[in-house]
Amino acid sequence: MQALKIAATGMLAQQQRVAVVSNNIANMSTTAFAPRRAEFADLFYEQLQRPGAAAADNGSVQPTGVQVGLGVRTVSIAMDMKQGTLKQTENEFDLALQGRGWFEVQLPDGTSAFTRDGSFRKGPDGLIVTAEGYPLIPEITVPDDARQVTITGEGLVSATFAGAIEAQEIGRISVASFVNEKGLEALGGNRFAPTEASGDPLIGDPGREGRGLLRQGWLEQSGVDVVSELTELIEAQRGYEMNAKVMTAADQMLAATGQVR
Repeated sequence: MQALKIAATGMLAQQQRVAVVSNNIANMSTTAFAPRRAEFADLFYEQLQRPGAAAADNGSVQPTGVQVGLGVRTVSIAMDMKQGTLKQTENEFDLALQGRGWFEVQLPDGTSAFTRDGSFRKGPDGLIVTAEGYPLIPEITVPDDARQVTITGEGLVSATFAGAIEAQEIGRISVASFVNEKGLEALGGNRFAPTEASGDPLIGDPGREGRGLLRQGWLEQSGVDVVSELTELIEAQRGYEMNAKVMTAADQMLAATGQVR
C-alpha cells in the first residue's frame, strides 16, 4: 500500500506551497519584492513492467508498460521577475529601475550585494546609502552645501550649489545585470548575492545593453498580486484536503484488510 506515502508527499508539497504564498502576502508592501512560485515534479516510478518489454513469443511488445508513481517533490522556489508598479515619492534620493537591472551595495564585510530597492538616502558622511546604511557602489558623496541633487535616467548624478548657474557632476550610478536573475541567492533585507547559477554581474550604465533606466523620485512597488495569491492559497488548501482524504481512505482500506478472517 503506497497510497499513504504518496499522499504524505502531496500534503508536504501543499504545505510548502502555502508557506511560499504566505511569504508573498507578508511582503505585499515590501519595496521591489519579487514574489516566489513553488514548482513541483513527480518522484521516481516503480517499474512493474517496462514499456517495450516482450509481451509474447511472437515478438510483440508492451505498448505502455506498468509504472506506478511514488508521489511529488519540490524542485524549485523561483522568483517572478516581472516589473512592479512605480510609485512617485518626491524624494530626490529614491530611485526606481524601469526595466532590468540591480543596484550594487557594499556590505559591512566588504562584499557586494544587489538589490532593486532604490530607497536611498544621504548618510552622515554624505554618501548615498540604503535604509540600513550600506553604501551604493560606486560610492557617490553629496557635498554638504549641495542645494539640489539631480539623477538622470542614464545614471548621471549632478548637484547645484549656491551662486552657481550650472549643476556640477558628482558621480555616476552603474547598474548590474545577470544572465539568470532567478539564480540569485536571497540574503534577506531585499538583498541578493550572485551564484554560479546566476553568473557574474555585468556592470554598466543604465539604459544600455538591456539594462533599465533610472527614475528619480520614484520607487518600485512589490510585485505581489494579492488576488492571485489568495487564489493560489485556496488551491493549496484544497489540494492538502484531498491528499488528507486519500490518506484516510488508504488507512480504512488497510484496516479492512486487517479485519479479514
